[in-house]
Amino acid sequence: MSLTDERLTPPGELPWTPLAAGIDFRLLFSSRETGRWTVLLRCQPGSFLASHRHYAAGEYFVVKGQMDYRMGSAIEGTYGYEPLGAVHERTCFPVYTELFFTNYGPVAFIDDAGAVVSIVDALLLESLAGKA
Repeated sequence: MSLTDERLTPPGELPWTPLAAGIDFRLLFSSRETGRWTVLLRCQPGSFLASHRHYAAGEYFVVKGQMDYRMGSAIEGTYGYEPLGAVHERTCFPVYTELFFTNYGPVAFIDDAGAVVSIVDALLLESLAGKA
């Protein structure tokens, strides 16, 4: 059995990586064993995440800015919990926003009919960040 090593990562070692138009991420943690991943999102004004379904629970904290979604407006300092199975239509960032986000498994982006278009999970994020 292997355990994850303790770590301390200075900011300069965490590059910003594009995720969607106007949205970049820093991969803070990922586990292929559990599927959990933690990112810091940097969202430009007017950017958004398309409709998606949570295949695992997630938690977020708005470090700065504002996120507008089905539950309302999450402003700076807001904590949110998103349960397994939650479906969110377009999630918008009307101002520059930094969002700390942990998900305990995949998030599936879906089309208008609810069909899966793409999946974001620990493995994909590692690959995009060049850590695969």
